[in-house]
Amino acid sequence: MDDIIQVSSRFLHGLQEMASMEEEQAHLIGNLFLEFQEEFERVYKVYCANYDQALLLVKAYRKEPELQQEIQGIIEAAVPQAGPSGLSFLLVIPLQRITKYPLLLQKILENTLPNASAYPILQRAMSALQGVNSNINEYKMRKEVASKYTKVEQLSLRERLARINTHTLSKKTTRLSQLLKQEAGLVPRTEDKDFNDLEEKFQWVSLCVTELKSNVAAYLDNLEVFLQFRPHECSLDISGGPAEQYRSLARDLQLEVFLEFKQRLEGLVWKPLCSLTRALVGPQNLIKKRLDKLLDFERVEEKLLDVGSVTYEEEEARHTYQALNSLLVAELPKFNQLVMQWLTQILHSFVALQRDLADQVLRRAESSMVQLPHHRAPEPDFRKLLEDTLGQTCSQLHSFQENFEKVLPHPSTQPLLPGSEYQMQALLTKYGPGKLYQVMSNISGTGTLDLTLPRGQIVALLQNKDTKGNSSRWLVDTGGHRGYVSARKLQLYHMAPSEKALRGLVAPHENFQLLTPEPTPAPSPTVQAMTQVVAAYPFVARSSHEVSLQAGQPVTILEAQDKKGNPEWSLVEVNGQRGYVPSSFLVSSPSPASWGWTLPS
Repeated sequence: MDDIIQVSSRFLHGLQEMASMEEEQAHLIGNLFLEFQEEFERVYKVYCANYDQALLLVKAYRKEPELQQEIQGIIEAAVPQAGPSGLSFLLVIPLQRITKYPLLLQKILENTLPNASAYPILQRAMSALQGVNSNINEYKMRKEVASKYTKVEQLSLRERLARINTHTLSKKTTRLSQLLKQEAGLVPRTEDKDFNDLEEKFQWVSLCVTELKSNVAAYLDNLEVFLQFRPHECSLDISGGPAEQYRSLARDLQLEVFLEFKQRLEGLVWKPLCSLTRALVGPQNLIKKRLDKLLDFERVEEKLLDVGSVTYEEEEARHTYQALNSLLVAELPKFNQLVMQWLTQILHSFVALQRDLADQVLRRAESSMVQLPHHRAPEPDFRKLLEDTLGQTCSQLHSFQENFEKVLPHPSTQPLLPGSEYQMQALLTKYGPGKLYQVMSNISGTGTLDLTLPRGQIVALLQNKDTKGNSSRWLVDTGGHRGYVSARKLQLYHMAPSEKALRGLVAPHENFQLLTPEPTPAPSPTVQAMTQVVAAYPFVARSSHEVSLQAGQPVTILEAQDKKGNPEWSLVEVNGQRGYVPSSFLVSSPSPASWGWTLPS
């Protein structure tokens, strides 16, 4: 609207300057229309193409009485002749004006002598304005075609199947036939280098948006995990001093600075990225639809060359492709440029947010920094001191880790997850023990093919690198899903002898052998009272009524249920202590004879 008002104001000013020039007036009017021809087409085609959408908005406004009353009051005060039609009366005026210009010029031409000097100028002006109206109608038609194919409908499978009919199947079959003939080289393929270049850039821009959105999503997930760590809530049993000051700083950062940063990040980076992703859907659908319509167009062109005529439906398909192609060629460069500007602004916002976060943290930590013994040291010296200190600390940690591992049992004694016996036996049977690894710490997958696994999970190694040759990501099988995990979080699994006997597994050599149990009666699913059993998994007592267990620890069952008769808990005695433990954490003592397992001779 603003563009139309601006152009119309300048055009009106030009007409008013000619009011006193009676002799040259017709000549000047023709020249003025020719001068404004391109600007008229530029502003009016956008307005006319969106006119129907504007009417829908007006209809929506009428459903809100207060808003409608306010709009009507303003229009009646400014334009009394609008009457009750109000906003609709004003919106249709530009539409009527651009269509009247050729008629007005024709009227002037009819009242101008053919031998007058202004006659050819008026003829050119009238033809130009007729061309403007024709181009506006063409542009409006293209926009209507585009709006039809850019709509994303969320249809169920039943609704999609309901839309299938003989006409749809015929179109799909014809397109597939045309595509196969092109692939076989029987018919030529239409090449459009301009469009191909535009589409390639659009696909590249779309990939940038997708990758950035994925990276920001991972960043937000990591930020959420970081915010869950609350050092200020930990009790250090140290009153006053630097420890209390650190707790105060951590509380200030967690409850104010980082939360504000997260909110601004979601508002200024994440939400615009989501909006940008949704904006890509329309052009993507148009590009896909253009390929379908191109196949229809090529088939119609072949028929036109062979027969010399086409049906009305085929002519419509031909025009639809031309409209789609022209629209994409005209609009994709603008769209690509806008997306790049949008992406640049999002990245600038992200960098500015990071900079603000660093400034706020440093500003709030100034009082704590003053207490550091080297806070006045030059930055290079302080950096060197920090690197030396970190290196010394790292060496101490490595030394501590080596000493700690000497007193620890083999890492393969990591407790299995409850209920994972069957899954582990399936992996053993399929891959053998040499391929089994255990997850040593929780794994949270961030990529499309990454797995999320808990500590203790048993997996089978399929490949010790990913598709890009990266040996830090391994392809594994969990028995139900396949995907990539971090190699440093996996440890080769060695079964303890008690576990082998418990599962009936032996591996005297490198080759794996699963022994078949003798046909002995199956053990009772419930553990009897006063029975000597073994703890299959570790258990940490949470109250004085419970008792802690270690994996493999001998346990005496006093009662196979709790006081309410619930068999899920058992009263046991461990090292002279009595208490309740989960019944599912207990298994009968490994005894090959009682279970009927036989060892190979």
